[in-house]
Amino acid sequence: MEIKSILENLHIDALNPMQEAALEAGRGSKDVILLSPTGSGKTLAFLLPLLNDLSESAVGVQAVVLVPSRELALQIETVFKSMGTSYNVMSCYGGRPAMEEHRVMKNIHPSVIIGTPGRMNDHLAKQNFDSSSVRLLVIDEFDKCLEFGFYDEMSTVISLLPNLQKRYLLSATDASEIPEFTGLNKATKLSFLNTESQESNSRLHIYKVESPDKDKLESLYKLLCMLGNQSSLVFCNYRESVERVGNYLSSKKMYNEVFHGGMEQQDREKALYKFRNGSCNVFISTDLASRGLDIPDIDNVIHYHLPVNEESFIHRNGRTARWEATGNAFMLLHAEEKMPDYVKELPETFVLDVNPPKPSLPQWVTLYIGKGKKDKLNKIDIAGFLYKKGNLQREDIGQIDVKEHYAYVAICRKKLKQTLNLIKGEKIKGLKTIIEETK
Repeated sequence: MEIKSILENLHIDALNPMQEAALEAGRGSKDVILLSPTGSGKTLAFLLPLLNDLSESAVGVQAVVLVPSRELALQIETVFKSMGTSYNVMSCYGGRPAMEEHRVMKNIHPSVIIGTPGRMNDHLAKQNFDSSSVRLLVIDEFDKCLEFGFYDEMSTVISLLPNLQKRYLLSATDASEIPEFTGLNKATKLSFLNTESQESNSRLHIYKVESPDKDKLESLYKLLCMLGNQSSLVFCNYRESVERVGNYLSSKKMYNEVFHGGMEQQDREKALYKFRNGSCNVFISTDLASRGLDIPDIDNVIHYHLPVNEESFIHRNGRTARWEATGNAFMLLHAEEKMPDYVKELPETFVLDVNPPKPSLPQWVTLYIGKGKKDKLNKIDIAGFLYKKGNLQREDIGQIDVKEHYAYVAICRKKLKQTLNLIKGEKIKGLKTIIEETK
């Protein structure tokens, strides 16, 4: 399949220099190490050369992609499917039955499997697919995989893939030493860390926000009120803090979503979806959201807790000012907190209003539809139903996301009550189902 057709399917005009270099390096027989910051387009940078290495005539799984989180696995799967190739792909991760994934494997015969190391080991140990056909290995967010403690799991996965011919390793930081278990030999190394970070730094504005109280909740609230309907990602260092901040903002009638590793998978997906589609402007998370998530157009990053190190600071800030966009990072400090040494230049002070405007609700709201792909429901069906039965116009409908057994759709908040009244009791594509606001 031609690159031009793939880019058209992805609605991308052209590859960036990093992606071009990765594609060229992938044409050779050597392993590839690609170092590039979060948000620079690494997913496409390895999927395109990987696609060139796949064979239409080959039988079985040809490529395994290891990732540190289920969100990243789902993101890569979505991008691969959007490319419109003839190859089947699936993702595997914890939080759902491995047996269900095995059924999918047997039904679709994937050429590419994307998964977390633990779940990939589970399938390999049970011989749920033939590992001898796997020729290609990708480890995405390699540094994050190590940080999450997947050293042994990754080592085991690779040891169970006996016929690997080519490896791709992607990382947002440069490691002094690549572990032996990766098997990387005479690799072509591409580093875009300095050039990319310099470009993004010029588009990122960093501010210091002084909190009069050691408990910075009220200061955070005032800051978010001043930022209005802009999208803001608030980072906390602990799961408990995420919940506490979320509960406080809710008590002040500021709509928000929380996100951390202790949540159920579907709750995490729902929160992420609402932030992506504009149904939620304030997203509070641990460092789990600093990498591996596809969240475009974030206006502000807020460090409620200071990052533990420079690397964390860089990755958090990398969620904004992506591609050609500009963005802001706010460091919330009380009097006893000192600016970390890794912040080389003293940031400009952002002064909080004494009486900022009250928070307003987001422009969009998310509807839950209790049917999905398994019921032969697609995006066109949902949009058509809402146009016809809900009396909505094109501009009233935002992002639509159809899962296996359910779907989400963003609609204009002003039209919510009217829409729910009009579609009450109506069938979608001949199916009777629940359609309600997502709580």
